[in-house]
Amino acid sequence: MRPVEPVARRHLRIPRAEPGLVVGLFGGSFNPPHAGHRLVAEIAVRRLGLDQLWWMVTPGNPLKDHGELAPLPERIALSEALTHDRRIRVSAFEAAWTLNFSAETIALVQARNRGVRFVWVMGADSLASFHRWQNWQEIVRRLPIAVIDRPGSTLSFLSAKLAKTFGNARVDEEDAGALARMRPPAWTFIHGPRSSLSSTELRRTRSGRAGHSEA
Repeated sequence: MRPVEPVARRHLRIPRAEPGLVVGLFGGSFNPPHAGHRLVAEIAVRRLGLDQLWWMVTPGNPLKDHGELAPLPERIALSEALTHDRRIRVSAFEAAWTLNFSAETIALVQARNRGVRFVWVMGADSLASFHRWQNWQEIVRRLPIAVIDRPGSTLSFLSAKLAKTFGNARVDEEDAGALARMRPPAWTFIHGPRSSLSSTELRRTRSGRAGHSEA
């Protein structure tokens, strides 16, 4: 097996954004990244009016089993191969800062980018477990949140703890373009095209193929 290349320095730097810009933060293990992730990113860029979207490939997810986690450089390379919009910046700076939780990432980028308007972007399939994230209520109070529809999760916001706890802070998706200028807590659920692809199913498919070839 060919050895995995180290993470390039450019991927370990926090992307640059000038004051006044609107930047979406889209984090995940992307294990592997797929067209569904790209669709979430593209919908967020378009509907939120983002100047940039930081596609943040994390070293690992505290809520997931890391047994099948592909090497970080591989996940970065696959993410870059998926994205063609120049506004989407693939980065793994969390590895350089040894950040393990989204709340830490948000605090860091806000402290180092005064004047930049950040929006947290996540797929609706993450909404059900969002209340298990470390300091999840602090996240809601630190920056606006955009939840993008995913297959099987269209009605997730109705029962999600985020929706029940911050129901009065929900913004109609028709006003999503103004979300970044709103004072948190503010969140919206954005409907749109959906991809049925999932990282879990892709890993299962690949594992099954590998097992078949070795039999």
